[in-house]
Amino acid sequence: MENTLNNTSGKYLLELQDVCVSYAAGKNAVNKVSAGMESNTITAIMGPSGCGKSTLLRAINRMHELYPNIQTTGKILLKGEDVLKMNPMKVRRMAGMVFQQPNPFPTMSIYDNVIAGYKLNGIRLKRSEKDEIVETSLQNVGLWDEVKDTMTKKGSFLSGGQQQRLCIARALALKPELLLMDEPTSALDPISTNRIEELLLELKKQFTIVIVTHNMSQAARISDYSMFMYLGDLVEYDTTKQMFTKPKDKRTEDYLTGVFG
Repeated sequence: MENTLNNTSGKYLLELQDVCVSYAAGKNAVNKVSAGMESNTITAIMGPSGCGKSTLLRAINRMHELYPNIQTTGKILLKGEDVLKMNPMKVRRMAGMVFQQPNPFPTMSIYDNVIAGYKLNGIRLKRSEKDEIVETSLQNVGLWDEVKDTMTKKGSFLSGGQQQRLCIARALALKPELLLMDEPTSALDPISTNRIEELLLELKKQFTIVIVTHNMSQAARISDYSMFMYLGDLVEYDTTKQMFTKPKDKRTEDYLTGVFG
């Protein structure tokens, strides 16, 4: 595997060390992946369907523990602390997750959707604190002006693109170190996709983002670094510019030029 980034602990906000994820004994869906992500960067994880992209992303905030029989080994260091040894609730506060399909809680108002993470974690806040978190989070995703007069309406009342921005606001409300995004624009129209991409470039100033995407042009537009995965292996990891102009591995080149994928 080609990795031109020097993986010295302490340099990265997130560091993966020989991470393996298996759904069945003896067969890894993710196989010995090592990589480091610096603060305030966007890293795109690319590769054909079934290559382990989403599996790796979900391992970072321990979503696999919600399912039996999935084993994760190696080290996942977030600010130098091994995620696999931390309290799962703490991990999920530090590493917010946004999914492919916009999924606001259907019975909750827009306001309650943003603050839901605090309720789920049993964290009590004063009303003034809640108000501030909700307004800041919605402003961060460019949604405040669009919804400030309809905060008591259900989140499902919003358009698809607005719902996805609401889900991002919900993740940001807990003030995470890291934002994990699993194909967050694949269910959206081109205009909504463009708004989310612009939003991510803005959010990078405050957060570190790891995004799984099938969309190579999206990776080229917004990411600083790119990872190419194939059959569970990390084939190549480099700056996006380097990977898209001079990939070091023939499989990366074949994927980027549409030979397979």
